[in-house]
Amino acid sequence: MTIADPIVGIGLDPATAGRIYRDVLAAYTRPGLEQMLPSTDFPAALLPALALADLDTGVEVLESDGRHWLEVLTVATGAPVTSADRARYLTVLRAPTADDLLTATRGSALSPESAATVVVEVTSLRGGTPVELTGPGVKEAERISPSGFDEQLWRARNEATADFPAGIDLLIVAEDGAMVGIPRTTRVVPIAEEN
Repeated sequence: MTIADPIVGIGLDPATAGRIYRDVLAAYTRPGLEQMLPSTDFPAALLPALALADLDTGVEVLESDGRHWLEVLTVATGAPVTSADRARYLTVLRAPTADDLLTATRGSALSPESAATVVVEVTSLRGGTPVELTGPGVKEAERISPSGFDEQLWRARNEATADFPAGIDLLIVAEDGAMVGIPRTTRVVPIAEEN
């Protein structure tokens, strides 16, 4: 299927959208703890924007496979397309780069609510560079290691959150729908792998 013809314009039913909203909220209130998004015909990493974007929310989807998920997102939600550096929901459906995180809008000290939610698709929440999460909502510390997230990406994420309260909020979503949230309030430190 190229443009996912059967689902263009349909979007999410209210019950599924409500569940995704609760999953995203749980991911942000308990950083590093896995949440499981519902199974749909959409890529799992597109679900947060499908559930939360609206007419006043600029969106952008970075993809490389020609599936045209940005068009699906805008038809389903009515959200306007904007550039990656202005999008409130920036969804990355290809291998993420440090520039993706550094380009995302961070808001400002006077307007932190205008920062981006960056949703990144990975193959798995395991197998990548291990990091330790601490901060609000984390009991002592959480360790995660999403595949495709190397030290360069973690450094870029930390740079993008260095001017709190401005900064990006990050959702990392595996292809199977497993998701972790890393809000800008969370401290992320790479750790040495244990032998």
